[in-house]
Amino acid sequence: MALTHRTSRRLALFLAALAALGVLGGCTPVAYYAQSVQGHIALMTAARPIDDWLADPATPADLKPRLELARRIRAFAVSDLALPDNASYHRYSDLKRRAAVWNVAAAPPDSLTLRRWCFPVVGCVGYRGYYDEADAKALAAQLEKDEGLEVRVYGVPAYSTLGWLNWAGGDPLLSTFIRYPEGELARMVFHELAHQVVYVRDDTMFNESYATAVERLGVRHWLATQASEQARRDYAAFDGRRRAFRQLSRDTRDELNRVYAQKTALAHDPQALPALKSEAMAHFRQRYAALKAEWAAAGTPFDGFDPWVAQANNAFFGIQAAYDELVPGFEALFAQVGGDWPRFHAAVRDLARQPKAERQAQLRTLADTATARDDAVAPRPAG
Repeated sequence: MALTHRTSRRLALFLAALAALGVLGGCTPVAYYAQSVQGHIALMTAARPIDDWLADPATPADLKPRLELARRIRAFAVSDLALPDNASYHRYSDLKRRAAVWNVAAAPPDSLTLRRWCFPVVGCVGYRGYYDEADAKALAAQLEKDEGLEVRVYGVPAYSTLGWLNWAGGDPLLSTFIRYPEGELARMVFHELAHQVVYVRDDTMFNESYATAVERLGVRHWLATQASEQARRDYAAFDGRRRAFRQLSRDTRDELNRVYAQKTALAHDPQALPALKSEAMAHFRQRYAALKAEWAAAGTPFDGFDPWVAQANNAFFGIQAAYDELVPGFEALFAQVGGDWPRFHAAVRDLARQPKAERQAQLRTLADTATARDDAVAPRPAG
């Protein structure tokens, strides 16, 4: 059911208040706040309960089983992953576009540290979102021209309002991801719900890495207990390629960070740092070409990462770091609490109360300890 006029007006006033506090926004211009409010109201107004879509004869035949699957995934998130049982993801919205929002990320030519936009309520984040792709590209061009930053504009299939709008119907399922393969659909729902469990001001890496860990661990459990063998095979094939690409990205980030660490030492030679950076980027593309060759040789050719590689720059690697840098630590924490989901979420809340540097250091220590333990018990070749 569409929002009533009264509810829509209440929502508009509430979103306007959030925007004024910086919850939804980028910087101070009223125009940016206006597009934030209007864009989210349009998304919410288009949402209808899943039952309405299922009962409507005009609903596309291929959409109905996807909505039924999403409803099962949503129930599983509550029963098996201890994720919030609230209004979110019980409605569906057809956005009639390929992304929910378009984010802009930016970084200096000699650093992977993202430019941040700061707001009074949610704190600072390493991206700025727009409901219109053209607006996102305009900001990216401005940052590139005026500040000399390397920029990245990328479509986002979903975002979280952190549970603040559950009174108005919550975050809906969206046409931008509803037709994802089963494992990917579950991954998306689990990730976005995780943001409603823990969100920390001024720490994008902590927030996104936690949600990424929840999605990975949750999908593993879903596939093992709920999915068909075909769904497990399909997910394993795609996720294997994704993990290989993320590992390549991590390796390249490490290489670039080593280059940028020499900035002061190489200040006497303006060409030295760009040359080393160019070499690292060339190495990245060579290794990616080798990965593609491996996939093709295995009979599973895949070029889905080509656009990312073609546009790879410091902003790209900075965003990648936000989503996976601390994931091994969260996975180690999950193992430490015996795979108990309520205890895991509680432990993450405890971490969130600590200073940023301390919680990130603890997660890295957890990851290093787990890796050392795994290495210690790994079988040794006979000799």
